[in-house]
Amino acid sequence: MLPNFELCCSKFSAYGITLNEQQYSKFDKYAKFLVEYNEKVNLTAITAPEEILTKHFIDSALVSKLVNIPENSAIIDIGTGAGFPSVPLKILRPDLKMSLLDSLNKRIVFLKQLCQLLEIEADLIHGRAEDFSKLPEYREKFDFSCARAVAEISTLSEFCLPFVKVGGEFIAMKGPGEDIFAAEKAVKTLGGEITDVIEYTLDNEKRRLVRISKISQTPTKYPRNSAQIKKKPL
Repeated sequence: MLPNFELCCSKFSAYGITLNEQQYSKFDKYAKFLVEYNEKVNLTAITAPEEILTKHFIDSALVSKLVNIPENSAIIDIGTGAGFPSVPLKILRPDLKMSLLDSLNKRIVFLKQLCQLLEIEADLIHGRAEDFSKLPEYREKFDFSCARAVAEISTLSEFCLPFVKVGGEFIAMKGPGEDIFAAEKAVKTLGGEITDVIEYTLDNEKRRLVRISKISQTPTKYPRNSAQIKKKPL
């Protein structure tokens, strides 16, 4: 499914990431299973092997390259979809304690089968971020939260920052266009601070990784329900 091992190694290496044969095998199985499953359940519009490699796998892997993630960190991937960036990160960093949250059960069913196929452990959560982040076992319990979504930073932060413990970090994977620092007030209200915006290029497409540190507890009234968040962003 994927290009051969040497070519994939070269692609990863171009972004400063080392790939071994065991990891390559898991990525190859992941790509095959994703494309096959995608024929019955819509998970991604990207199905060409080279694009899966770059736009899904390498893009996800770059999170661990651009951010110093300590060993055994607990990470929750909000709106994980087909497992990005969490599953590629877990393939490269088996030490990470991964939780994958998505509101659509059909995606969770796919992810359960995927994790079994790849022999990786993860906590799979079917539900909405605004509900689970209010539960004591999830609220401010993670070293990192991450999201790869089109929503603006102010909205994403309300969904994602409540999961992060003070001293932790929310990582947002974004494209170009949005004025990230327009969300500074909203982020501060939620107990966060925008500490870095890292720009990089992926297959000639501009990308940004936004780092938001959790500097104080999120007030208990946040997150609001999704209708309120969308109707009146912070």
